[in-house]
Amino acid sequence: MSEKSCDTKNTCACAAAAANVQDPAKRDFMVLAASATAGIGAACAGYSLIASMEPADDVRAMSSTEVDISGIAPGQEKRVTWQGKTVFVRHRTPEEIKEAEADDKKQMIDPATDASRVKAGKDEWLVLVGICTHLGCIPNRVPEGWFCPCHGSHYDDSGRIRQGPAPKNLAVPPYKFISDTKIMIG
Repeated sequence: MSEKSCDTKNTCACAAAAANVQDPAKRDFMVLAASATAGIGAACAGYSLIASMEPADDVRAMSSTEVDISGIAPGQEKRVTWQGKTVFVRHRTPEEIKEAEADDKKQMIDPATDASRVKAGKDEWLVLVGICTHLGCIPNRVPEGWFCPCHGSHYDDSGRIRQGPAPKNLAVPPYKFISDTKIMIG
């Protein structure tokens, strides 16, 4: 009989402990605390993930290039680097502009007018990505425009392909005049 009374006592103690653990207020607090901890952890992980996808500061710095054009005389060009690419900034002479406009009427491999390749009112300035559209060589300046020594592509004074294996004109990067003496490429 004494064993039965022990079982009864143990059962009563277990029931009291079980009743204590199943207190609704304590359970709600534990659920709330666990949910808050999980939510804060997810927010921290999400912020870190999104922040890691942002471009680095050095990449942002390369996204645009400011060019001082005040020292470029008519008939000269300046080569700058934008996004790892060579860019020609050419101050064209009135003769070069006339020749380029006259070439608008000629048959072209990649048709484009001179006016579509310069900014209105600033047609003396030509900005081109100086990479041959055939295999990526850098063309050299010649009196008629640019010549790619790798495979013989010829470009006119507006950067349009005239002869050779290149399929397209030299690209015009996005640019704008931020003052009379500065251009922002990119």
